[in-house]
Amino acid sequence: MLFAFTEALSSIRDFMEQGGSVLWLIAILVFFMWGMIFERIWYLSHAHKEYVSELADKWNSRKDKQSWHALQIREKMMSQAKMEINKNISIIQTCIVLAPLLGLLGTVTGMIEVFQVMAFNGGGDARAMAGGVSKATLPTMAGMVAALSGSFAAIYLTSTSKRHESELNKIIKREI
Repeated sequence: MLFAFTEALSSIRDFMEQGGSVLWLIAILVFFMWGMIFERIWYLSHAHKEYVSELADKWNSRKDKQSWHALQIREKMMSQAKMEINKNISIIQTCIVLAPLLGLLGTVTGMIEVFQVMAFNGGGDARAMAGGVSKATLPTMAGMVAALSGSFAAIYLTSTSKRHESELNKIIKREI
């Protein structure tokens, strides 16, 4: 078990070295993005139910549910609940957009390294250029994989959020 763990860490370290410093930025972005995704999944599956039941209890304990003032309070409660549902989704979507851009930055920095090798050694040394090509392609691949995985999670979170928003009207009833 320990051998497999150290072997995995060694493989990750080698991959990160081959991809260059931009790959570390992509890794940080991916950890941040997935942390936000897991937070949203946990909130929508556990904590949101408690929050909505507290709002429903607060609304249902009111005697006045028909006046203009009561309806404004209901709208405020609904807006706050919708904000809680959609919290951090725009940050996740921003991370999804940023991942391929950082991958392209890695491509540019890797190609600069290739051009530097070509300027010093000429175009005939394929081994010297291979490191730069690796630094150009690995961050691009990593950025695209990060964006793709985040996109699937964002689609799930968006559909789940919309479902929870539609359920709010049923839970916090408007009695007229």
